[in-house]
Amino acid sequence: MSLAKAREHLAKYGLEGKIMEFSASSASVVEAANAIGCKEREIVKTLSFMLGENPILIAVAGDYKINNAKFKEAFGTKAKMIPFDEVESRIGHAVGGVCPFGVNANVKAYLDICLQNLTTLYPACGNANSAVCLTLEELEKASCFEKYIDVCSPMT
Repeated sequence: MSLAKAREHLAKYGLEGKIMEFSASSASVVEAANAIGCKEREIVKTLSFMLGENPILIAVAGDYKINNAKFKEAFGTKAKMIPFDEVESRIGHAVGGVCPFGVNANVKAYLDICLQNLTTLYPACGNANSAVCLTLEELEKASCFEKYIDVCSPMT
């Protein structure tokens, strides 16, 4: 169902033909990079958080992680990830397939600035066996993002 929601959303932008489906899992950065044959950096992790009572998504490069101090500076509160068993009901996609496409109406999406120097990006597409190949401009349009934020640091 989530893949169908993401596909329907991407179709509004003429991007549904860029969806890839895999027989193996693409739920983690490593699995997705192996399934696609790309660098881990090009995988877009879409992380889900609660800001008070509101769910948000933050899309980041596969080799970056949330920096708690930067998150607090950007949002005025400590980073609080949505519990695993609540992600699907709050966002519209289960863990492993979370993406900013076809999400619940109350979910706001943000893009971290670490994505800005990438030319090809591979976010998940609604389930743990899919991805979509996008340019940065395509991701910006299709994600309906609020704004760019700086809340990440490279993984060490």
